Amino acid sequence: MTEGRAVVAQAIRDAAGRLAATSDTARLDAEVLMAHALGVDRSRLLLMHMRDPEPEGFAALVERRSGHEPVAYITGHQEFYGLAFRVGPDVLIPRGDSETLVEAALAARPDARTVLDCGTGSGALLLAVLAYLPDAQGVGVDRSPGALVAARGNAEALGLQGRARMIAADWHAPGWSEGLGRFDLILANPPYVEDDAALDSSVRAFEPAGALFSGPEGLDDYRVLVPQLPGLLAPGGSALVEIGHLQAGPVTAIGEACGLSARLHRDLAGRARVIAFSGTNMRGT
Repeated sequence: MTEGRAVVAQAIRDAAGRLAATSDTARLDAEVLMAHALGVDRSRLLLMHMRDPEPEGFAALVERRSGHEPVAYITGHQEFYGLAFRVGPDVLIPRGDSETLVEAALAARPDARTVLDCGTGSGALLLAVLAYLPDAQGVGVDRSPGALVAARGNAEALGLQGRARMIAADWHAPGWSEGLGRFDLILANPPYVEDDAALDSSVRAFEPAGALFSGPEGLDDYRVLVPQLPGLLAPGGSALVEIGHLQAGPVTAIGEACGLSARLHRDLAGRARVIAFSGTNMRGT
């Protein structure tokens, strides 16, 4: 041990104590940041490195987290549906709740050959689906140049660049979907947060506002995107749209008004999370 430097175990305890004021997962945050500083995974940290000297740079990582910066942005990585994604301030951090959409999509069309992801961000939804549909091709669209860079990088890192095309497009712009064709599966996690919603500082101050906020009710993007879905769906196709937990009624109504039927999927906590739209008879869960 280097003289004057704490061992890893003590440094983690000290960091967790400091982060407790700004994080509900202070101990976990400290361990993840320590593993990142050491260049190992968390399991290896806990098994093999707890008595090592504290690495240079760990204190700086803790300082960033104490300012509410998300751990995923500090480390540059986030796991989603068993896959590792590179993330940064240009994209939303993929969250476990969104895995409900992936599971629903795979169940709805396990035979899908064509997939469209509207607002692809890091590419997490599209790439997770393609990883489990080896015969499918996908297109991810986003209006953010930074997001497209991230999505293309993730596609390459996961070996999916040959089946995933990332293009610049904005569903608010006339003609944005011309030439895209029709798709067996459409995925979308559009902005759906109310403009004045109370959000954790780590979200409001760091994650991209353009991917979060959608008017006073959080419904503005649904009102634009959902009516365009019938023209993008192949016969028998399904469009799966993530929603806020209080938005099932309004989003279902938007879809029904343009001839779509809807099925609600709930996340593991039992909250409304995904609406699956199709042209078939109305079904519910």
